[in-house]
Amino acid sequence: MNSKLQPDLTDPFEIAQLVRRFYARIRKDDLLGPIFDGVAKVDWSAHLPKLTAFWSGVLLGLPGFQGAPMRKHALIHMQHPLEPAHFQRWVALFMDTVDAGWSGPRADYAKQVAASVARGHAMRLTGELLEFDGSAPGIETPNVRTERLLAKYGPEGIPVRGGSVTSV
Repeated sequence: MNSKLQPDLTDPFEIAQLVRRFYARIRKDDLLGPIFDGVAKVDWSAHLPKLTAFWSGVLLGLPGFQGAPMRKHALIHMQHPLEPAHFQRWVALFMDTVDAGWSGPRADYAKQVAASVARGHAMRLTGELLEFDGSAPGIETPNVRTERLLAKYGPEGIPVRGGSVTSV
C-alpha cells in the first residue's frame, strides 16, 4: 500500500484497529498463539481494551491504562519459560502490522516503543539483550549501538575527541 494513503495513529479508533489486527495475528502465530491462548489463557474481551488504553496513553497521552504488565509476564514465564525468540517475533509482528496499515510519526514511535517494551521484558525475564535487524526507524542493533558508543567514548569509556581518546 502507498504510505501516503495510510493514516497515522492519531486517534483512539486507529489505535483500537491496530491492537485488534496485531493480536489477531498473534493468536494465529505458531510460536506466540499457544502462549497467549494456551498458557496465559487471555480473556481477549477484557485484554484488548486494556491494550488499547495502553497504546492510546503512549501515542496520544490519554489516561486510562492501569496494570502491572511485568508481573503478569513473569507469571507466564514461570509456567512456560519465554525466550528471546518470543519477544523478537512479537516485535516483528507488531512492526509488520503497523507497516501494513499506518505510517507517520506516531506509527514510527509506536514501533520504537514496541521494541523498547520487548527489550525491557526480554532483559528482565530472560536476562538477554534482544537483537533486531535495525530495519525499523529508530531501532539499532546492539552492535550499532556499541559502535556508536565506542566512537563517542572509546573502549575504556573515556570521551573521544577528534578521533582519538582524550585523557581525563
